[in-house]
Amino acid sequence: MKIPEHVVMSKIYEVRGEKVMIDRDLAELYEVETKGLKRAVKRNLDIFPEHFMFELTKEEYESLRYQNGTSNAGRGGTRYLPMVFTEHGILQVAHVLRSKRARLMSVRITEIFIKMREIIQTHQELFLQMEQIRKKVSGQEDQITLIFEYIDQLEHAKEEKLDQENRVRIGFKPKGKK
Repeated sequence: MKIPEHVVMSKIYEVRGEKVMIDRDLAELYEVETKGLKRAVKRNLDIFPEHFMFELTKEEYESLRYQNGTSNAGRGGTRYLPMVFTEHGILQVAHVLRSKRARLMSVRITEIFIKMREIIQTHQELFLQMEQIRKKVSGQEDQITLIFEYIDQLEHAKEEKLDQENRVRIGFKPKGKK
């Protein structure tokens, strides 16, 4: 039952600055119908505040459909805008579904969310280090440009010297020399 990380990670999106999962993807992982998942959530809306779950706007949904290449409305598409769940909402869904599969899968998803945060934190540290380097180099653009101009001049001088040395000699040529 151990679903590979990359499968779960491919179902996590960023919407409104939050890492979320779409209702149909969550239903697939929990092995329930999307309609059943939505019904269970709607019966328990009091435990799903906005920072746990929200419905996508039409524009957000279109943007996700475009990114994922999902079907067009009217051709197997959904009639209702999807709900998306944050990490906390995913745990609540498992609670309202009350199935062993949902409980186990919510633990797996939570582990992956934690791993993603660790990866982001590592990248954040790298970004901060790069930003420090950029600040040290900032203001040095003129000097760097000057160095590249000198390098270009040196290259040009080398080319001229090679051209001069390799040119065809004209005029009197003593025997044995070209």
